[in-house]
Amino acid sequence: MSEPIKIAVVGSGYVGLVAAVCFAEMGHEVICVDNDERKVVALQGGDTLIHENYLPELLDRYRNTRVRFMTDLAEATRESEAIFIAVGTPQSETGDADLSYVEAVACEIARSISSYKVIVEKSTVPVYTNEWVRRSMERNGVDRHLFDVVSNPEFLREGTAVADFLHPDRIVVGADSERAASVLSRIYAPLTSGQYYEKEAAISGCCTVAEPPPLLLTSTKSAEIIKHASNAFLALKISFINAVSNLCEAADANVEQVARGIGLDSRIGPKFLRPGIGYGGSCFPKDVAAFRSVAEQLGINFDLLAEVEKINGLQKKRFIAKVRSALWTLRGKRLGVLGLAFKGDTDDIRESPAIEIVKLLLAEGCSIAAFDPAAMKRTQEVLPQGNCLRYVADAYEAASDCDALLILTDWPEFARLDLERLYKTLRYPIVIDGRNLYDPQVMSENGFTYLSTGRPAANPVRDLSPVASAQS
Repeated sequence: MSEPIKIAVVGSGYVGLVAAVCFAEMGHEVICVDNDERKVVALQGGDTLIHENYLPELLDRYRNTRVRFMTDLAEATRESEAIFIAVGTPQSETGDADLSYVEAVACEIARSISSYKVIVEKSTVPVYTNEWVRRSMERNGVDRHLFDVVSNPEFLREGTAVADFLHPDRIVVGADSERAASVLSRIYAPLTSGQYYEKEAAISGCCTVAEPPPLLLTSTKSAEIIKHASNAFLALKISFINAVSNLCEAADANVEQVARGIGLDSRIGPKFLRPGIGYGGSCFPKDVAAFRSVAEQLGINFDLLAEVEKINGLQKKRFIAKVRSALWTLRGKRLGVLGLAFKGDTDDIRESPAIEIVKLLLAEGCSIAAFDPAAMKRTQEVLPQGNCLRYVADAYEAASDCDALLILTDWPEFARLDLERLYKTLRYPIVIDGRNLYDPQVMSENGFTYLSTGRPAANPVRDLSPVASAQS
C-alpha cells in the first residue's frame, strides 16, 4: 500500500466515523476527535454508536491501534498532516446550513497549528464555506502559508456507507493549490491506484484493480456546489417519480412499469425512480433547503427546488388519505406499522417520513404497534411509548389483531413476510404499502386488500384461501 498519512477526523457521526475507519482500512493512521466524552469512551470500549454494514468489523480490526479516539483536538491537529472536518451542519430556521460547528472547529484548529496542514471540508457545506474557514484561520493568527482549505464532499448512503466510501463512483477534491491537491491525492492513492482492491480482505464492491474510481480535481467552490447539486438532483428524481405515481393512480396505470420504461433510457437511468412516501434522512431535506437558500442569496431563482420540497411533503398526506380510504374512519383504529427509520439498513430517524406519518396517525386518534429492526431505540427518544403507541418485537406482533398493516420503511425483511401467517394475524387482511415491496397480484391471491403507491389497488380473490408466502 501507499505510504501511510496521519489524518485527523473531527466528528464521530455517520460521516466522520465511517471516514475514520475507511481511512484506516486504506492503510492510514487516524485520530477521530469528538467533544462528547461519552461517545469517545463508548467508541474506545467497543460500541459502534450507529447501525452500518461493515462498521463493527472495521472498528474491531482498527480500534485503539490504527484508529484512536480522543477529545483533544489540539493534540490531533499537531499530530496530523490532514484534518477532515465532519461535524454537523444542521438546517437553521431560515433554511440555511448552520455552520457554527464548522467555525468552532476551524478556530480551535488555528490555535494549535505550528506546521503546514490541509484543512478538509468533509461536512456538506454551501459554496464559499472554504473562504470563511480560511478567514477564521487567518483571524486567529495563522499565517497563510501554514494551511490550505480543501473541499472533499462525501457521497455516502446510510446502510452502505463503508462500501460507498471504499468503492465510490468518483472522488471529488476541490483544491486551489497544487500542494493541497497533492496531499489529498496521496490519501486516496490506495483507491485511485487500485492497490486497495488487491488486498485479500478488501471490502467488496464495484471498483477493481482494473477499474479503480476516478479522482476529479476541481476548484473548492465547484466541489462545494457538486455536493449540494448532486443531492438536490437526486431529491428531484424522487419527487418527480412520486408526482408521476400520483398521475398513475389517477389514470389506473402502474408506476413501476412507467418507471422501468423511463429508467431504461440511458440518459436517465433507473436509480432513484422508486415511488414511496417521500425522501428523508439527514441529507436531502437539509441540503435541498440549503442549496435553494444559497441560490436566493446569490440572486438566482431556483423555485424548482421549492416544488421538489412541496411534492415531498404532500406524499405523506397522500399516504394518510390512502389509509383513510381503506378504513373509512381513523379514530380508534388499531394499526401495525413496519418501519421507523427513514430508509432500510439504518437506524437513522432524522426527517423520517415514517415518523411523520406515525405522528399524523396518532393525532387522528389511532393506536399503533410499531416495529423496526434497528430504529426503535432512537424513535422512543422522540416518541415515547404510551397508551396509543407501543413498540413490539417483530412484524407479526405489530400486525396482531390490527385493522391494517402499514409498511413505511423498505427493510428487506419486510419484503419476505410469511403471508399466510400475516393473514391469520391481522384482524382484517388489509396491507397499505408505502414502499411497494409486494406484487399486488400475489397479495390479492393471498386474500389481502392491498394498496400501494402508483399502482391499482388489489382486492382479495374471494374463492381462494391464503397460499404459501411469496414476495414481489
